[in-house]
Amino acid sequence: LKGREIERESRPNGNLVLLIDTSGSMKQPNKLPLLKRGMRLLLDQLNASDRIAIVTYAGSAGLVLDSTPADDFDRIMQGLNQLQAGGSTNGGQGLQLAYQVARDHFIPGGTNRVLLCTDGDFNVGMTGTDQMVRLVEEQSKDGIDLTVLGFGMGNLNDAMLEQISGRGNGNYAFIDTYNEAKKVLVEQLAGTLVTIAKDVKIQIEFNPKKVAAYRLIGYENRVLANEDFNDDKKDAGEIGAGHSVTALYELIPAGSSQQNSVAQTDELKYQTSRALSSAARSDELLTVKLRYKLPHQTESDLIEQVVFDNDKVFEQADQEFQFAAAVAGFGMLLRDSEYRGEWDFETVRKTAEASVGSDPHGFREEFLELVAVARDLKRSP
Repeated sequence: LKGREIERESRPNGNLVLLIDTSGSMKQPNKLPLLKRGMRLLLDQLNASDRIAIVTYAGSAGLVLDSTPADDFDRIMQGLNQLQAGGSTNGGQGLQLAYQVARDHFIPGGTNRVLLCTDGDFNVGMTGTDQMVRLVEEQSKDGIDLTVLGFGMGNLNDAMLEQISGRGNGNYAFIDTYNEAKKVLVEQLAGTLVTIAKDVKIQIEFNPKKVAAYRLIGYENRVLANEDFNDDKKDAGEIGAGHSVTALYELIPAGSSQQNSVAQTDELKYQTSRALSSAARSDELLTVKLRYKLPHQTESDLIEQVVFDNDKVFEQADQEFQFAAAVAGFGMLLRDSEYRGEWDFETVRKTAEASVGSDPHGFREEFLELVAVARDLKRSP
């Protein structure tokens, strides 16, 4: 699934509030110092019609820079460069102030967004995830979205940051290197700032004549109940301009030798098995249903797409598919998944290396480096 691209010149005017964690845990080189370098990259992508404000929080929250035209580079960088890490963390108070600043300078039809930059260590004030979620949900209803940028490693509260960004009609990125900052704040800037669809839901129905069993790989914290698909009140994920999302399934073909491994249930006492429809006797493998709302819609639109099996083997799949499979295999190895099958680090490396393809920013090469590090750590006594 890939969102439509938006050219830089077509991007809506931005009312951005940087909410920056300046607590003591942000002193490390890959936290506040990296954050400042990353914000300089962001400024280079903005123009005079965009505006930026800076709010900080540690023991208490404060307004460092009120909303300023983004081309006032020196003034904004002066505000950033004066930031120092120290003290405890009052993230809730900072969020409240940041949203207030965003409301004060709201741009109708523009991009109104708080960018929370933190290592996720909320330890004073509004510390509960539920309280944070309620706050960002209320603000998103008024047209102010949330982007969460997690910096550094160690005490990163990944689950909480992902949850509040999802409820705030926003997105979440983890930044631990300058290269990753460039990816999020330069190459993927439109997707980071501009939401093109919200409450995006995907539902797949497999043809039982073709598929005996299936398993979604990953996304455990994104699974919705079947009935939630048509319920427009149920919150789901957002898609930014140009963003792509890949979901992989493991299938056991009907009639294959592996079908015997599928767990069986007793026949039901009060009802009979459902009869197959005429569509099940077709060559259709599955049907994908996609529901989404445009940013200002309250009712969703529906897209349906039928998929057929083209009888190709894995080696005939395109580079994108093979590389995605290698990444999924790597994830299962890191989690020591019982479903990893014959995947090992060497298989992941060979598959990814053969399917790198065009890699102008070196992100796929960086993945290969991660695989090599994980393999070496596994070998270490």
